[in-house]
Amino acid sequence: MSNPDSLPLVLVLCTGNSCRSHLAEGILRTAAKDRFRVASAGSKPAGFVHPFAIQVMKEIGIDISAHHSKHLNEFLHQPVATVITVCGNADQACPMFPGQMNRHHWGFDDPAHTVGTDEEKLAMFRRVRDEIRRVFDAYAAGLLDAMAIQATSPAY
Repeated sequence: MSNPDSLPLVLVLCTGNSCRSHLAEGILRTAAKDRFRVASAGSKPAGFVHPFAIQVMKEIGIDISAHHSKHLNEFLHQPVATVITVCGNADQACPMFPGQMNRHHWGFDDPAHTVGTDEEKLAMFRRVRDEIRRVFDAYAAGLLDAMAIQATSPAY
């Protein structure tokens, strides 16, 4: 197996780095099958991962309880192959990173701002998790297919 630090890094950004980016990071890391690295960060990190985010990910068998909220500046001095923003504020605040070749923006509602009962909040976290899962599973499948094609193509 290759050195994990030599694998391409996909960085998922949102504003608070407490919900959406961690949902996406966990889902994408699981789908990546150790073929690329995944991290998340925020432009204004909340300083914690939302407990409901941890809970709804556990429901689908993905443990993000060890994740922590990080500022995007932590990644400014390392090569980032792809940046994916999951909220409009992060998309506008996103700098260019060393080695960045790709940038995508897929916006999702912020479940952290849901008002109501805990069940209503959890329902929103589950909806956003499922939306993120559909998009990021498809993205990972496409990326893995492209990597497989590159690996089997003759060099010219």
